[in-house]
Amino acid sequence: MAEKNNTPRRKKPVKVNIGISWIYIILFIGIGWMFFNQDGANPQKEEWEEVKKQWLAGDIKEVVFVRNEFEGHVTIKPDKLASYESEFGGNVPKKSPHFVFLVSGSFNAEEMFGELNDQLPEDEKVKVVIENKENFWGMLEWLIFPLLLIFMWIFMFRGMNKNMGGGGPGGVFNVGKSTGKLAEKDSIKVTFKDVAGLYGAKDEVMEIVDFLKNPKKYTALGGKIPKGALLVGPPGTGKTLLAKAVAGEANVPFFSISGSDFVEMFVGVGASRVRDLFRQAKEKSPCIVFIDEIDAVGRARSKNGGFSSNDERENTLNQLLTEMDGFGSNSGVIILAATNRADILDKALMRAGRFDRQIHVDLPDLKEREEIFTVHLRGLKLAEDFNLEFLAKHTPGFSGADIANVCNEAALTAARHDKKAIDKQDFLDAVDRIVGGLERKSKIITPEEKKSIAHHEAGHATVSWLLPHANPLFKVTIVPRGQALGAAWYLPEERQLVTKDQMIDEMCSLIGGRVAEEIINGQPSTGALNDLERLTKMAYGMVTYYGMSEKIGTMSYYDSTGSRAYDLNRPYSEKTAELIDKEVKELIEGIHERTEKILKDNFEGFTELAALLLEKEVIFADDLERIFGPRAGAKPGEEIPKDPEETVYE
Repeated sequence: MAEKNNTPRRKKPVKVNIGISWIYIILFIGIGWMFFNQDGANPQKEEWEEVKKQWLAGDIKEVVFVRNEFEGHVTIKPDKLASYESEFGGNVPKKSPHFVFLVSGSFNAEEMFGELNDQLPEDEKVKVVIENKENFWGMLEWLIFPLLLIFMWIFMFRGMNKNMGGGGPGGVFNVGKSTGKLAEKDSIKVTFKDVAGLYGAKDEVMEIVDFLKNPKKYTALGGKIPKGALLVGPPGTGKTLLAKAVAGEANVPFFSISGSDFVEMFVGVGASRVRDLFRQAKEKSPCIVFIDEIDAVGRARSKNGGFSSNDERENTLNQLLTEMDGFGSNSGVIILAATNRADILDKALMRAGRFDRQIHVDLPDLKEREEIFTVHLRGLKLAEDFNLEFLAKHTPGFSGADIANVCNEAALTAARHDKKAIDKQDFLDAVDRIVGGLERKSKIITPEEKKSIAHHEAGHATVSWLLPHANPLFKVTIVPRGQALGAAWYLPEERQLVTKDQMIDEMCSLIGGRVAEEIINGQPSTGALNDLERLTKMAYGMVTYYGMSEKIGTMSYYDSTGSRAYDLNRPYSEKTAELIDKEVKELIEGIHERTEKILKDNFEGFTELAALLLEKEVIFADDLERIFGPRAGAKPGEEIPKDPEETVYE
């Protein structure tokens, strides 16, 4: 058996790190002690004649006279302090001295104090102390505060003259230093396996990763890797996640920074931070620099120099342009940037040599949504009969962030109802809550209003069901959600091109609720505000953007560059503007007449649907199929969404 070693182990020395904050604390404590430290005495100033009266009355215990300051400190006997309470404002001090008096330079302390003591009995004589006070500490007290201020000034601003040239940080408190976060190799665990969908975008950035891993494969043929790639797409589509995957796959240093981090209140800070960021990147090359929300600093420069000739944001952009493609070499530094406002970026920033590629990250299609759901459903307890394809079909237009939110809301909904697993209904409720808002069954609605809402939603449902090009209806509800008193839910087809007939059918479906109110109530209400807004925008779009008006012709006044935003003049004459307004009005009037004819021709089914809505509050597409028959324009084998609870209405 091995002998046990009883030698005591040495304790590791404890390291105490004294940071800048401790130095500030010590300084403030010293200043506070200097100003607020008192011995507890609060002597009252008194005239010498009054002190003489107190002396002769036998009230004084001791007098300390400072010869070189001509100042005397008087201590009253403890049993006599009560009689002086009024002079101290009711607060009799417990510590001496109690009074202080000042005299002139001709005052003879020894002679005067001796005469007063001679007039008193032996047992009541006052103790007298005459001394000279050294002024060293008094002078030091006056010097400490200025010295502390000078020390703090030197300490706080010592970095002002450091590294001001060559792209160094510089500036007060080093505000010119880059705030980019550096992720070293193997520190980011996100890979392309964690990024579902995004097929085209993923292929583009994978080529950048492949170049960093195997540069000879491209340089052997004389090729050069793009200096920069711009990720463009709607919010929540996974641009930042894709950049993280690039960092995780490339196995090179990765700098990440937001566009707003470059801009500060101090002049010149943005340009200094850009220089410092690229200086660090060159030292770590090959590496990747990711600038999120680059539109915060890369917005197109103003053409009106009179109002923004010294704009800090423009100075920062100029420095960024120089660093990305200027006289200096950035070999091995690849720039990735993300924005959802590519239309407002400066043209100089978008040119080849800076951002050679624009990678579009669009909203996911049906197959991509299935893959995204698969990623976000990991770790969730799902019901055995859960249908992933059904869920993907019922979330058209959802981004990756929206899908993640749906999965989380479904889990919370199932937990709220004490379920052991998450089923299809929980996901449908989550979609309704995200799109429409929280259910508000407690909202007070009069019977007349509820009837009007039911006919309004029934009008939408009837017209959309009977028109071949309208979006397929999923369900209709008159349960208030968010700001809406009722809603009709559609499953729009994922198409890239929209024809004139399809737009007109959609517009008829939009105005169906308003026309239904006019037919039933004889007058419209304010409930169709959102419908009319969308209808008007679509009508003006048909006439002014898409060239779908015979009188205006095949002309488009759409500005894809956004440069016309600063132009106060319209690109057409007043006569053309009147013609546009007339065309839009005639178009909407024709749509109104067509919608009214559809509802009147199917009045019985329309009213039956409204009555069913009042009874059940929520109806589905199979109810409309039972009333009106198969949907107009339905494709062979198309599945009709049914009530999740398989309720049969008789």
